[in-house]
Amino acid sequence: MSDMWTGERIRLRGVEPEDWEGFRDLARNTVDVRNADLVEPPRSDASFRAWTAERAGRTPDSTSYRLVIEVLADGSFAGSVTVGEADRRAGRFKTGIEISRDHRRKGYAAEASELVLTYMFAEQRYNKCEVEIYAFNEPSLALYRKLGFTQEGVLRQHEFFAGAHQDLVLLGLTAAEHWSTHHLPHLA
Repeated sequence: MSDMWTGERIRLRGVEPEDWEGFRDLARNTVDVRNADLVEPPRSDASFRAWTAERAGRTPDSTSYRLVIEVLADGSFAGSVTVGEADRRAGRFKTGIEISRDHRRKGYAAEASELVLTYMFAEQRYNKCEVEIYAFNEPSLALYRKLGFTQEGVLRQHEFFAGAHQDLVLLGLTAAEHWSTHHLPHLA
C-alpha cells in the first residue's frame, strides 16, 4: 500500500482529540511561540481540550487544514503543519510548521513540508507556495531555503513583540521549482 501522507520517518494525519497535550506543549515555550506566531496569555488544559476537539471534528478541505506530524517509530506527536490562505484563482497557498523541541533536527519538518507540497502541487493543481518567517528565525529560514524557497521580499518592521518591531521575510516556491528536484507521485 502506498500512502502519500507517509514519509520515511513521519506521517501526516488528522487532528485527534487526544492531541491536546501536544498542542499545549507547543504553546508553553514563549520563544517557540514567538518564532511561529504571537505570544498569548496562558490557556487552561480545558481550553486546549476544547480547541483540539473542535479541530478534530472539522472536515478538512483542500484550501485550509492542519495536520499532526506523527513519528512512525513510536507514534509520538512531533508537531503540526498547516495550509491556509489558499487562492485557487491565483494558484497559491501558504504553509507553516511547528515542531516540538524534543523532535527538532531530525528531518521531520522538511519531510512534512515536502509531503504537503507534493499534495498541493500534484493533487490540487496549485502553482506556488508562500511562507512568512520572522527575520530572526534563522532555523526556519534555513529550512525553507533548503527546500528550494526563494526570498521574495522583506516587510520591514511589520510585527511588534518582544519590545520592538520585527521584520517579516517572504519566501516562495513554484511547482516547477519543486518538481525540478522531486519526482511526480506514482500512478500505480
